Amino acid sequence: MVHPVAVAELVATVEHTPQMLAAALLHDVLEDTRRTRAEVEATFGGEVATLVGWLTDVSRPEGGNRAARKALDRERIAKAPATAKTIKLADLIDNSSTILAYDRGFARIYLPEKALLLEVLREGDPVLWHRAKDLLEDGLRAGFVRSAR
Repeated sequence: MVHPVAVAELVATVEHTPQMLAAALLHDVLEDTRRTRAEVEATFGGEVATLVGWLTDVSRPEGGNRAARKALDRERIAKAPATAKTIKLADLIDNSSTILAYDRGFARIYLPEKALLLEVLREGDPVLWHRAKDLLEDGLRAGFVRSAR
């Protein structure tokens, strides 16, 4: 529960709606639980369910190698509305911060992927976008992670 709350707290620092906060709290529920989009919609409404849907990865492990799966997920989120991209930026910031603090080995893989993702999130909140950009650049510059470019 720590991560979804952190994502919602980040979203709350910028322009947001109650539906965005709810979706931030629920952004991993379709991936990490047995809950369905229909259940999310019945409980929280269509707008929240739609946002959660945009934030749910469509790729599956059997869908190819990691690079192919991440490319598929990037292509999808690129088409999302700005509100979903704002939540995704908050997700990226919290996950990246945690990985940099606790799993620098995985950061070598993760941060370059997120640098590519950042490029399709430009329509999200500009404050969060720049915060994510700075975090990723700092991690990439730290010398223990190869650049995605």
